[in-house]
Amino acid sequence: MNWRRRSSQLRLALLLVVASATALADARIELRDFCPPGFELVDGNACELRSLYHNYESLHYAGVGGPKTGLPAARDGFSPQQIDLGRYLFFDPLLSGDGTVSCASCHHPDLGFADGRPRSVGIGGAEVRRAAPSLWNVAFLRSFFWDGRADSLEEQMPGPLYDDREMGGDPARLLADIGGNETYRRLFREAFPGGEGPLSLDMIYTAIAAFQTTLISLNSRYDHYAHGYHDALTDDEKAGMNVFRSFVARCAECHTPPLFTNRQIAVIGVRDPAGVPFDEGARAVTGNDGLRGGFKVPSLRNAVKTAPYMHSGAFESLREAAEFYTLGRGHALPEEEKERMSLHWHIWEPQLSDDELDRLVDFLATLTDESFKPQIPESVPSGLVPIGALPEALAPRPGNTD
Repeated sequence: MNWRRRSSQLRLALLLVVASATALADARIELRDFCPPGFELVDGNACELRSLYHNYESLHYAGVGGPKTGLPAARDGFSPQQIDLGRYLFFDPLLSGDGTVSCASCHHPDLGFADGRPRSVGIGGAEVRRAAPSLWNVAFLRSFFWDGRADSLEEQMPGPLYDDREMGGDPARLLADIGGNETYRRLFREAFPGGEGPLSLDMIYTAIAAFQTTLISLNSRYDHYAHGYHDALTDDEKAGMNVFRSFVARCAECHTPPLFTNRQIAVIGVRDPAGVPFDEGARAVTGNDGLRGGFKVPSLRNAVKTAPYMHSGAFESLREAAEFYTLGRGHALPEEEKERMSLHWHIWEPQLSDDELDRLVDFLATLTDESFKPQIPESVPSGLVPIGALPEALAPRPGNTD
């Protein structure tokens, strides 16, 4: 109850701040009429993704994804105005229940669009159950959340927006806050011209999804190598790539290039941290006992930016995460749990050497590409300060450098 009273007081203060800042914000904020980098404006005022990978006919799920492997279809076609409106919404703490948390609080562009924590922290300092997944290349994904329970970005969005431990909002209040802001009313008219009726939740979700689908990372040193510039990688990095793609390590069979994920659920046997109840993962969503402890295979792009690793932040460094896969099938699980879980058949005992593990980490560093990282707005329509991850989360983590 004390927290709820404090939240109400903060909300009253927020409304006063918003009211005093609206006119100033309205005078400054204009939506862009051009597409983000990597996209081309085509007929119909639509932004379409352009990539050298579109030149390759082989599909990334047809094998282990070597160089010259193509991409699955990306979601694109939003207007520049919808994308830019989504950018403002993404960074605006007005979307949270008390004006303290934005989408960027758990998906900060300087932290690989994650938050640098083993488990994310939401409204009122509440810790959520899982780590924040990176948003890079979500345009190519077909399911969302660690347990894959949402089929689209829009279907995923109400989860963090309205969860009491995340952004703590509710639909009616979100519509009232956004619709009551003069700047946002103008921007929504520009982004959704010709629409009839008042502001809708679908319009808010569409704008945020439009922005998220432009978070493209396909121009790393690995990509330069894949497109034919073989001097883009050092000898150690090439050796690491060979380990990664080998039928001994089998990394590429789940983390399939060029996305470095096969977009599937896998049961790999990571133990939950001490004191944390067992997380059933996809089993709780599907009812399939074979998916007990199963989670989505994350992309490894920009992995050096997204420590700690796994759904529960179990590993502090890429070296620890890589070593997990060579310590023996189910080694991290209590015996009673091991017997109840259907571990993925790629989780075996490759017995990689220390040198091979080090070369794997070298290779993973070549997947870093933030050349299309979007600009954090200097101001947002609410007049509040754009919120990102807390400063301590931005400090470099040991063993993870560019």
